[in-house]
Amino acid sequence: MSLDRIALRGLRARGRHGVLAAERELGQEFVVDATLFLDTAPAAAGDDLTKTVHYGELAQALVEVVEGEPVDLIETLAQRLADVCLASELVRKAEVSVHKPAAPIPLPFDDVVVTIERSRA
Repeated sequence: MSLDRIALRGLRARGRHGVLAAERELGQEFVVDATLFLDTAPAAAGDDLTKTVHYGELAQALVEVVEGEPVDLIETLAQRLADVCLASELVRKAEVSVHKPAAPIPLPFDDVVVTIERSRA
């Protein structure tokens, strides 16, 4: 069975993640992309929100993680966000990207991104 996708792109939230003290003090904007893999046919057949993922609620839950307890690595943040995505039994797999466009790199750059993919065990 092939899986459908629900994608949430460019979700912005401020967090205090990073290794440097200044990152913890000042915070910065993070951008999250999340793609959930699931079967949306039951929801579509019955026009039933309870048989899919409510992406508004998902967005709020992801923002709460970004704004929550600081971590050193965006890899850790990505894992926490993937755990939120997989909290729904309907979701079989999740791909999460965390962008840190204001990372403390003293050279010109566009973005730093960590992308992880996690599946239900």
